[in-house]
Amino acid sequence: MIYLLTFVLFSIGLYGVVTKKNTVKIVISLVIMEYAVNLFLVLLGYRKGGIAPIMEKGQEIQEFAAATVDPLPQALVLTAIVIGLGVLALMVSLCIRLYEKYGTFDISEMKRLKG
Repeated sequence: MIYLLTFVLFSIGLYGVVTKKNTVKIVISLVIMEYAVNLFLVLLGYRKGGIAPIMEKGQEIQEFAAATVDPLPQALVLTAIVIGLGVLALMVSLCIRLYEKYGTFDISEMKRLKG
């Protein structure tokens, strides 16, 4: 069920990217899509009643592996968040430069002003 909600969140972002003409709204939609993917990856590593992946002395490997939460998706999401922040800064700077050049955030207006 929760995976379906991440798909809905991704679909909302995709709808914004495809239908909106404002560059700022497109950037926000891309960020929503990125957060949906990050949430999905975190949910893949979730295990109900799971424990932190820190092994104690004398603990069996099989029971430890069966009870722990997978840390790999969490590490991937942390990396994706940092990369996404850099991409977001680049997209916002592009929006600012486009606004300085054309005086609008509307894509169709930018195409018309191109001449």
